[in-house]
Amino acid sequence: MTPHPEADRHNLHALLRRMPKAELHIHIEGSLEPELIFKLAQRNGVVLPYASVDALRAAYAFSNLQSFLDIYYAGASVLLTEQDFFDMAWAYFERAATDNVVHAELFFDPQTHTDRGVPMQAVVQGLARACRQAQAELDISAALILCFLRHLPEEAAFATLEQALPWREHFIGVGLDSSEMGHPPEKFAQVFARCRELGLHGVAHAGEEGPPAYIWSALDVLKAERIDHGVRCLEDPALVQRLAADRVPLTVCPLSNVKLCVFKTMADHNLPALLAAGLCATVNSDDPAYFGGYMNDNFIATFDALPELGAAQAYTLARNSFEASFAPSADKARWVTALDAAFAA
Repeated sequence: MTPHPEADRHNLHALLRRMPKAELHIHIEGSLEPELIFKLAQRNGVVLPYASVDALRAAYAFSNLQSFLDIYYAGASVLLTEQDFFDMAWAYFERAATDNVVHAELFFDPQTHTDRGVPMQAVVQGLARACRQAQAELDISAALILCFLRHLPEEAAFATLEQALPWREHFIGVGLDSSEMGHPPEKFAQVFARCRELGLHGVAHAGEEGPPAYIWSALDVLKAERIDHGVRCLEDPALVQRLAADRVPLTVCPLSNVKLCVFKTMADHNLPALLAAGLCATVNSDDPAYFGGYMNDNFIATFDALPELGAAQAYTLARNSFEASFAPSADKARWVTALDAAFAA
């Protein structure tokens, strides 16, 4: 008897939900839900340019990356104290736990806060405390990656790095985010070189709105170990060959790509082609409060829209997420064992 298509989809959804997974591309400020934004605004006496939670959520209609960033920075204005940063990260971890995320590497943007007079200590210590509590109470392994805002000068990135070094033990790497167009990775060559000297991992956003050349630059100039997004790599066959041969991970964010008009619809997304090319692609939520979903939302929306994706691809994506993480080898092996068990169930 042939299984009913609806039953197959239900079973696939259940598998996507229960399989353990790592999230490697999450901007923690982008997990700020409107309800929490208003709660923190009230607590801190911040006046928002929106009358209500509904009015703020209605503004989440973006035509490109910059239109999103404008509202993203407005939302971040409510973050002022260590407790605010803890509350934001803890809300994310609670949601991640329900999605069976077992490891998360959180991006944070200190310049968004220190430029408003928020102490670096409040930012880092609030987030680090949430990471410790996530391990203790939710069994989620967590780490922090400090990101430089690429629309600002490299000198500002150096200043941010120096400000953060007293709390070096709380972050494992650095990243490069914000407006991609007009801000190629090589703009930050020197600060990334300094970070490598300090033993920090390096990742960089490239090939989302920017061209494949930005991915080459992130690899060759910044020595990036992972490429965040990277979906435009398919425009350059030589680049695809390099990424595949070197197993350079791509932290793909499907709902974000559609929300920011990188792809017109989810059915147009090139995730199947990335996997078919042998690339170490992963699925992530990027800025889930703004882009329509957390990890399982991304998996389900993507697999529903792209019928060529099935259980085999789900396994590959989850396993890639562990391989691509900066976690210890023993942890990766343990998570792969749990992944195997989820698929054997």
